[in-house]
Amino acid sequence: MTINFKNIIAIILLITFQFSFAQKKEENIGTEVVNVVKPYSPTISDAFKIKETPELDDEGNAQKEKIKYTIFSFPVASTFAPSKGKAEGVEKEKKAHLYNNYATFGGGNYGIFNGELFVNQELNNNDYVGGMFRHLSSQGGIKGVELNDKFYDTSIDLTYGIRQNNLYWNLDLGYQNQIYNWYGLPAKFGGTLTPNDRESIRRGINPQQSYNNVYIGSKIELFDGILKEASVKFNHFSDNYGSAENRFFAKPSLEFDINDVAIKTNIIVDYLGGSFDKNYWNTNTNPIKYGYTNIGIVPSFVLDEDDWTIHIGAGLFYSKDIENSNNKFFVYPQINASYKVIGDLMIFYAGAEGELKQNTYSDFVDVNPFLSPTLAIIPTDKKYDMFAGLKGKIVDNVSYNVRASYLNESNKALFKSNDYTENSNNENYAFGNSMSVVYDDVKTLSFYGELKAEINDVVTFGVNGTFSSYTKGFEAEAWNLPAVKLNSTLDFNITKQWYAGINAFYVGERKDQKINKALSTSIDQGPITLASYFDVNAHVGFNYSDRLTIFLRANNITNKSYQKWMDYPVQGFQIVLGANYKFDF
Repeated sequence: MTINFKNIIAIILLITFQFSFAQKKEENIGTEVVNVVKPYSPTISDAFKIKETPELDDEGNAQKEKIKYTIFSFPVASTFAPSKGKAEGVEKEKKAHLYNNYATFGGGNYGIFNGELFVNQELNNNDYVGGMFRHLSSQGGIKGVELNDKFYDTSIDLTYGIRQNNLYWNLDLGYQNQIYNWYGLPAKFGGTLTPNDRESIRRGINPQQSYNNVYIGSKIELFDGILKEASVKFNHFSDNYGSAENRFFAKPSLEFDINDVAIKTNIIVDYLGGSFDKNYWNTNTNPIKYGYTNIGIVPSFVLDEDDWTIHIGAGLFYSKDIENSNNKFFVYPQINASYKVIGDLMIFYAGAEGELKQNTYSDFVDVNPFLSPTLAIIPTDKKYDMFAGLKGKIVDNVSYNVRASYLNESNKALFKSNDYTENSNNENYAFGNSMSVVYDDVKTLSFYGELKAEINDVVTFGVNGTFSSYTKGFEAEAWNLPAVKLNSTLDFNITKQWYAGINAFYVGERKDQKINKALSTSIDQGPITLASYFDVNAHVGFNYSDRLTIFLRANNITNKSYQKWMDYPVQGFQIVLGANYKFDF
């Protein structure tokens, strides 16, 4: 068949013309009848199914030829010349000078005098000496108090130290003298006496007690070897009623590796020996002696795994009762763990810890100076303290801490008022105006919460509270243990020169008891509930210069003569004006 290309071209042009003509709008193209002779019937060969594993035709899948690309580069001359930059000048803030020494003096009502002197001198690049003198006293004057309520507290501490590349070492020496008065006569004192006899006994009471403490100690910190640090201290404590107590305490700390795990071990040697001339009722013929030697070893190690940090250890203690030949062995848990739930924003922590706590006459006086010199001194077996809590930050400058704990203690020391008589031959502390220490097995369930905030280095705020419930052993009450304790502080810088602050605290109700043995048993002399108390203290200061600061302090602003201990009211509103001066030699 012969194909005429001219005819084909004509047909194509005609079709193109007809198609273009058909696209014009609003033009009737007419009608056409189409007769369908036979409907379309698809067959199976018109469709296909995609297989799960398709077959590939290797033909046409030949390996592609590799193409190499190269860049033809040539240098281009640049006429751009950047101008030299010049650093912007910044005015440097003058660095504050840190003075080595300071002196503080202040005085106020109730005959209050407060003085401090701190000196520190570098001998050379490695050696230094320092000293601190402190004095706080009051001439008394509490309303309603019948006995002398003055007090004096004076101390001096000296230190010599060496700082080198591989060790720190210091030697400390100190002396403290405290004078207090047993001024807490019972409100109903003299109920069995005539007014003249009562007044005669009251005038004959000399309530003054004096405590003296001398110590020498040393501490060394090493950066090489197994021995990392060690501390030793000898303390001699006495009063003007013939009581004396000696304590020697040593605590070396070792650290070594086992299978790339650092094992830290604290070794504790604690000796205590002392005596009291008399018992409370003055019925003994020989001094009352006490003495203990406690030796402990506390190994521990740390495991770090992702967000977990776990401290695992145990405390092994052997306690020898020197006077009674009663020796005991104790094992305590030393376990605590923390987990970062949300980085530093929320950290969960929990643990169980225990210890053998050696009680001392000196430590008791630091808490309560109105004790009679007739105490029983034994250690407290702190079996375990199980706790769990959350801590972290709400924002960068606001932190929190909440904690629940369950503490189990055997022979827990409790302060309780002494019973008394109204006999003129009694010792000066035996008229219901002194306190003693009793021991009981106490279980304590407590909840603690704390919130701290620092706002732009201008305002610092903190508040915390402890809520406790006590399960006692054989004592009638958990003497002088409050169920609620709250504390809050607020400090702020008003300007660069002015600053101020306020502190408030609340202590809930406590129970105590003192029995007048001269009264009839028909009179109720059961436990007494001491009222809760709220105290507010404030201060304001003015930085006259970088050396001199003038301050004003106000204590017990509410002017409530509450009783911290039974029949021991505190001073009312107190105001102290003073100054602090910093200097160098």
